Amino acid sequence: MTTPLLEVRNLQVRFGGVQAVSGLSFDVYEGDVLSVIGPNGAGKTSAFNAVTGFYRPSAGTVRFEGESIAGRRPARIAARGVARTFQNLRLFGELTVLDNVRAGMHVRIKQSALDAVLHTPRYHRSEQRATDEAHTWLDFVGLRSDRAWEVRNLPYGEQRLVEIARALAREPKMLLLDEPAAGLNYGEKERLLDLLRRISEIGIAVVLIEHDMGLVMEVSHRIVVLNFGKEIAEGTPAEIRTNEKVIEAYLGAEDEEARHEAEEIAEEGRA
Repeated sequence: MTTPLLEVRNLQVRFGGVQAVSGLSFDVYEGDVLSVIGPNGAGKTSAFNAVTGFYRPSAGTVRFEGESIAGRRPARIAARGVARTFQNLRLFGELTVLDNVRAGMHVRIKQSALDAVLHTPRYHRSEQRATDEAHTWLDFVGLRSDRAWEVRNLPYGEQRLVEIARALAREPKMLLLDEPAAGLNYGEKERLLDLLRRISEIGIAVVLIEHDMGLVMEVSHRIVVLNFGKEIAEGTPAEIRTNEKVIEAYLGAEDEEARHEAEEIAEEGRA
């Protein structure tokens, strides 16, 4: 087996007396699609935040390409090749579609202040390069709208695509997506499913938090299941479909959404 791109070992995240994540361990490989699932409050986003530098782990190790990134600032982790999106869109509403994606390249395309002020040939070359690459990634995600539009004028599903294109414009080795299917209709989810597969095929690892069990079971190579901050299962979709601990965790949750997810998992297991 090849060396993991990301190694998480015994990850713990505490907030005072609250243990948000307890003893989580998993590996992610190049081109992997790993989904992290669990009822609301299971610790999924806290784990994401610890991996990407928004939280400092209370204990455990996080290694990317063999180097510890635990506790590093988000910008430094992003520069290493880790990109992410969030549950809520974080786009620049008054900027154009194209400029939103270009903004994602600041960790790669460097310009001196003098070049920017004097508009030197080097400045123009780097600007043209950023524009060309932005168009390439927008083509890749399948955006259909006018790229000169302000992004706030796009339908919600297309704003999601812009967000993913911006993350890809960083040329990451690993992409973490927090509930990318939330708010999408059936057709948009089908396009997202195809996009996730194509991202994996070009060698970018995808780590996914998602409540849509149909999408999770279709796209994932492996699934990690959390409940109350603890890992209760890890395996292939086929293994997770029939795991009694997983179904019980969802059925025991108080919210209706989690119970619906349990029904979806059970239905997948019967399929």
